[in-house]
Amino acid sequence: MNPRKIIIDTDPGQDDAVAILLALASPELEVVGITAVAGNVPLPLTEKNARIVCELAGRTDIRVFAGAEKPLARPLVTAEHVHGKTGLDGPVLADPTMTLAASHAVDFIVETLRQHPEGEVTLVPIGPLTNVAMALQKAPDIIGRVAEIVLMGGAYFEVGNITPAAEFNIFVDPEAAAIVFRSGIPLTVMSLDVTHKALTTRARVDAFRGMGTETGRMVAAWTDFFERFDKEKYGSEGAPLHDPCTIAYLLRPELFTGRRINVEIETGSELTRGMTVADWWRVTDRSPNAMFMGTIDDDGFFDLLTTRLAVLP
Repeated sequence: MNPRKIIIDTDPGQDDAVAILLALASPELEVVGITAVAGNVPLPLTEKNARIVCELAGRTDIRVFAGAEKPLARPLVTAEHVHGKTGLDGPVLADPTMTLAASHAVDFIVETLRQHPEGEVTLVPIGPLTNVAMALQKAPDIIGRVAEIVLMGGAYFEVGNITPAAEFNIFVDPEAAAIVFRSGIPLTVMSLDVTHKALTTRARVDAFRGMGTETGRMVAAWTDFFERFDKEKYGSEGAPLHDPCTIAYLLRPELFTGRRINVEIETGSELTRGMTVADWWRVTDRSPNAMFMGTIDDDGFFDLLTTRLAVLP
């Protein structure tokens, strides 16, 4: 079977970095490109961080494209309080040597979808949805060409992590999220309801470190850094690895369960801006537009992570 072609749209972020590494370590997936967006940190850092991660994996052949430096209609909100000033705080990192691709990320998304057969390329956005929304606005003809969008964002039972009502990725650019959720493209949503069940533990972090590789050492160091925030905030044993859930779903969908429901994005209210209004109990007559995941086999998830990451340098 040919590898599944994906574009990862990202704002690295330590958990984004782990998601990229998982994809690059998995022969079932072909990463045709990585597009960077402003989110966890500003764009000059997210595109730099994406290149750092590719070099860590020994994959300097992967093209990295810079995209939107701000949301469609609002000032940028970032998350240095979680990820540190660089977005990849924790271990000491050398600057990347691989160059940034010349094209804009949005143009790359559009051209790639037009060049490949319909239904061949899957989009995996794990940051704010600005780049994806801009591509859909610029080239509506690509909507029917996308195989699926598997994204990290939103919440229902877990409500918000940046406001009482909103998850960070959706909150940063709710207008972009609304465009994506109303596009008609098949959506699979890895919400906080899933990712908050994918918690690091001391044993799981030690398993990364115990690989004896540079990749294992870096993943353990990143996890040590960013889990401090969530452990203090939630009183949990560890921190959620949000973004790798998208890649794990592409590799082993049986690890997840959810419901196909309607999800709308709140853009007007200052109180609930960025909320994913998920009709989990199907109490409206709105048509389902997303597979909204709710549970994960966390042991299976971490087994997959450690097994796959162990093959990297």
